[in-house]
Amino acid sequence: MKIKANGITFNYEISGPENKPWLIFSNSLATNLHMWDPQAEALKNSFRMLRYDQRGHGQTEATAGRYTFDLLCADVITLMDALGIAKAHWCGVSMGCATGMGLVQKHPDRFDRLALCDNPGRSSPETQRQWEERIAVAQKNGMPALLESTMQRWFPPETLKANPPHMDILRKMILTTPVNGFVGCSAALGDHDFRPMMPKVKNPVLWMCGEKDGHNAAAMKAMQDELPGSPYVILPGAGHISNMDQPEMFTRSLRNFLAG
Repeated sequence: MKIKANGITFNYEISGPENKPWLIFSNSLATNLHMWDPQAEALKNSFRMLRYDQRGHGQTEATAGRYTFDLLCADVITLMDALGIAKAHWCGVSMGCATGMGLVQKHPDRFDRLALCDNPGRSSPETQRQWEERIAVAQKNGMPALLESTMQRWFPPETLKANPPHMDILRKMILTTPVNGFVGCSAALGDHDFRPMMPKVKNPVLWMCGEKDGHNAAAMKAMQDELPGSPYVILPGAGHISNMDQPEMFTRSLRNFLAG
């Protein structure tokens, strides 16, 4: 479905009973709302779910220029307003995790519980340089030039060698991501820091991360330590797109957390 919000056209899907609590899923860079298909199927009777394509991804409009998380957060609030969603749970992986961090700091009253997954909460001079290098590659040679390096960064060698079915689904998502959307969102990922304010968050937060997701697992453990009482789940063997690597454990942990 399509709707206008914050000046652009968003692609979204709503599923689940109308009398259940709202749960919003937010996609990672270079994916789309279908990354959440396993969770949407498993939770179809428990929540009223909104899945949406982040700006410049999937079938949502891909505006030119560099995006910020202020912009991506404003997208969510205006989308919620347009759809009549007063308050919701949140679940985001990677870029969707960072978007959730920004949202709970700016609009805590619009959210209940948040599952924040596979993101360190901030960029660094080193990661900013890496994002600028990827932006340059995308602008010069398009998304095919980033396919293999992205998959190698997202998943451990043993997963790539086994090549489970979701690998090809993700390859297609990467290749069909608009360059404008990749560039815009990469700029946001290269320049953000939500860590200082996260210890002040009052909303219940669940941290989740793939065991094989590089430095993110340790970074998320540090964020748990800084937010007393927040649980942390490590997903064994999972890489960066942890909800697709370990869908059953991810969904079970999410369901248990949202049940309070």
